[in-house]
Amino acid sequence: MTDRTPHAGDDEAIKVGVIADQTGPLSFVGAANANVARMVIGDLNARGGLLGRHLELHLEDGATDDAVAAAAATKLVQEHQVDVLLGGIYSSTRQAIKGPAVVEGKTLYIYPEQYEGQESDPLIFCTGPVPAQQVDPFIPWMMRETGARKFYLPAADYIWPHVMNERIREVVTANGGSIVGEEYFPLDHMDYGETVQRIIASGADAVFNTIVPPGVTPFLQELHDSGFRARGGHLVCTYFDENFLNMVPSEHVEGLYSCLDYYQAVADPFSVKLLEQYDALYPGDAEFTGGSGCSGLYRGLRLWAAAVTEAGSLRQEDVIAALDHAEIDAGPGGPAAVVPGQHHLRMNMYIARARDGRFEIVEQLGTIDPQERLVEAPAVTG
Repeated sequence: MTDRTPHAGDDEAIKVGVIADQTGPLSFVGAANANVARMVIGDLNARGGLLGRHLELHLEDGATDDAVAAAAATKLVQEHQVDVLLGGIYSSTRQAIKGPAVVEGKTLYIYPEQYEGQESDPLIFCTGPVPAQQVDPFIPWMMRETGARKFYLPAADYIWPHVMNERIREVVTANGGSIVGEEYFPLDHMDYGETVQRIIASGADAVFNTIVPPGVTPFLQELHDSGFRARGGHLVCTYFDENFLNMVPSEHVEGLYSCLDYYQAVADPFSVKLLEQYDALYPGDAEFTGGSGCSGLYRGLRLWAAAVTEAGSLRQEDVIAALDHAEIDAGPGGPAAVVPGQHHLRMNMYIARARDGRFEIVEQLGTIDPQERLVEAPAVTG
């Protein structure tokens, strides 16, 4: 088992491990995550590091492949002995990282992506939104604003869509709607012609999509070509952000609704300044966004740094105790705070709609609690 006590010598660098999907179908997301890690670590080092020590970023490519991500986690924990590990987009990737990093390596792991919730481990903190912050406020709002009542749920076949769809069904039904179709596909499934035919035949007036790259691109094209939106249908994809908008023709997602913790249209001074800093450092297609984990990664690193500062050491138990109530008074989308005992964040949430290839915020939902269950305290060993 890896020794998680602080490395000998206060002059040694503090090691931060990050796994980002820099190649594969999520490479446009992973490149942005890698940039955020470099930016935040650079900012911290420019201010003298933490505890008087330099921070050393160990960045590994997850390659949008769970086996590769697991191997990267093993390398970061066993070879580099990182003091904290962050990263992962798909929930299956989180689970792949969890084995070598948390179960075997006993290393603090921060998962930055919006996801299905229910992760509850003393060594894991989650810094993206969960269903109580997305599904619960969004669906009643949408049904009230659009009149949508019949929902179709096309989905990728892994844990996030399955758990999300259970919550969607519950909330839609509670608000007087119905689920008229629910289908699951392998992540690399690319032919959605028959699926879209079934959507049209069902009479659905809303499609709540949880298909992910690479399959989401041909699905959106088929749905657009069918005339679903032109006939008044509503399209929802809560994880969609500006990076995802950029990977498809704007007409394929015109009018799409999303619900996240941050969009580039958020206009508070800190969010505006942060986006300007990122764009100046990393011009190009890999943008700072919410749904692809950038906002959660930024928060995760800042909250961890605040916890280390409060703890006054890298002793993992002390850092976790401080992280359990850590907060930042400014971040992408607004302030954020760990809800004590839940290892998830209270944060601002927004509903946005795609217009001409950009997202416009149509509703500011305010600060919402994650409503996750309390994490059990680790067993004390002698």
